[in-house]
Parts: sequence; structure tokens; C-alpha cells
Amino acid sequence: MKKVEAIIRHFKLEEVKSALSEQGVQGMTVTEVRGFGRQKGHTEMYRGTEYSVDLVPKLKLEIVVADAEVPKLLETIVRSAQTGQVGDGKIFVSDLAETVRIRTGETGEGAV
Repeated sequence: MKKVEAIIRHFKLEEVKSALSEQGVQGMTVTEVRGFGRQKGHTEMYRGTEYSVDLVPKLKLEIVVADAEVPKLLETIVRSAQTGQVGDGKIFVSDLAETVRIRTGETGEGAV
């Protein structure tokens, strides 16, 4: 099993969520995060003073899937989250050693 973490723009959430639902993804975790990469933040005006915002707000999606589902999942996220501009985000894929459903005690893919 794999854990896929995708960092995306806020306004792309509904589009990504709809595309993943159509693909059969049954669950995900969404977290508001802040970070920077090549985008390097931006400047804003507040009460007539310009200041720098170094950490850009993004959303992090966490999805656990079977190994065989990863390529299709990645393609779906890229297609639905992409704007073609710097700051579209990143996707990270990690191996999962174990998964346990707390309510039933199921383990492995059955716990997802």
C-alpha cells in the first residue's frame, strides 16, 4: 500500500475531489498547510504598509491506496490540480508498513 500526499492550491480542491470520487477513491484527509518552494511567497499591503508573505497557504491531501492504483491516482491529481503556473504543488508517494482500522481491528488493505 502507498500513502499519496498532494500539495495543491486551495481553489483546486473541489475539482480534485470530484475527479478522485469519479475514480473510486473512498476517503482522503485534507489539511490546510503553509510552505514555500520556487514560488517564494508574495507581497501584500496592510494599512498602507507592504509586507512579505514568505509561506504560501496550500492544501495537503493524504490518500491511502493499493500499489496498483497509484499511477491512475497520480494522473488524476495532476490533471485536475494543474494550472500551468509556478506554485501548482507537489505529490509525494510513500510506502506504508501497516494500516489498522481502529473500530474493527482490520489491518492492511481491508482497513482502508
